[in-house]
Amino acid sequence: MKKILYLALAALLLMGCSEDRSQILKVYNWADYIDEELLDEFEVWYEEQTGEKVEIIYQTFDINETMLSKIELGHEDYDVVCPSDYIIERMLKNDLLLPLEREFGDTPDYIGNVAPFIREKFDEIEGYGKNANDYSVAYMWGTVGLIYNPKYVSAEEAQSWDVLKNPEYKGKLLMKDAFRDVYTAMLIALNRDAIDSGEKDMRSLAFDTSAESIKQVEDYLNSFKESIGGWEADFGKEQMTKELAWINLSWSGDAQWAIDEAADIGMDLRYAIPETGSAVWFDGWVIPKYAKNIKAARYFINFMCKPENALRNMDMTGYVSAI
Repeated sequence: MKKILYLALAALLLMGCSEDRSQILKVYNWADYIDEELLDEFEVWYEEQTGEKVEIIYQTFDINETMLSKIELGHEDYDVVCPSDYIIERMLKNDLLLPLEREFGDTPDYIGNVAPFIREKFDEIEGYGKNANDYSVAYMWGTVGLIYNPKYVSAEEAQSWDVLKNPEYKGKLLMKDAFRDVYTAMLIALNRDAIDSGEKDMRSLAFDTSAESIKQVEDYLNSFKESIGGWEADFGKEQMTKELAWINLSWSGDAQWAIDEAADIGMDLRYAIPETGSAVWFDGWVIPKYAKNIKAARYFINFMCKPENALRNMDMTGYVSAI
């Protein structure tokens, strides 16, 4: 029995020693959210800059909360992840992020290429005594709106969120499985008159989680729940190109992807932001608390801020770079 225990212990010790994390970089990112050729190019660039080898282990997630739970509850040792602004706020609150420490030796600091407007937006993130710009670097930003097929949905209809309530689109409507984005967009639209009169302002609504506001959005969503064909994290854009759905509450980058793919097969898809208002979101690179290769993580973020790389990522994803 003792021999078995010793062998097991020895195996565990060997396993722990066999993984040299100084040569492994674990990146956790949204699906379809990077030019993946850059991953191999980073490994070459990193060795050129530091004289050290590194291999990227790249994994993807479909919603913020999946990523967060793995780090917050599972203490996963990802070195770089790409959460949205409200998750960055939560990670700062719960002490789950490491500071960036922008020291790159003879390598230029490309993080300074982030647009001043975007840095101002990250300054506004509640950091609970910390500035988000010291713990995160903006990557992409976009909007929440409607991908629609003009064969079935008119441009005029797409100017209002109430198009979602049209019973003619039953089963042909897809909703993005992203609570914060759907909730904020709907809350702004439902309070449009109060915003226009000055009774409420957009910023306070963006952070309003009162029971009254939650019920207001819940009631609105329930008014057309029978028409919803599905809640999607990533497949909606493809469903639109196959004409399996006619309207999809989605992100702007997914819309651009769908529009481009549809154009290749002679199909017309369009994107609209309803006139009553919607949400703008921002994503950024961070180094989680349980990261093991902090040096390579910092260099990776810096590499993604090079202008030529930002352009490639923007071209591939359809979103707007923060650079």
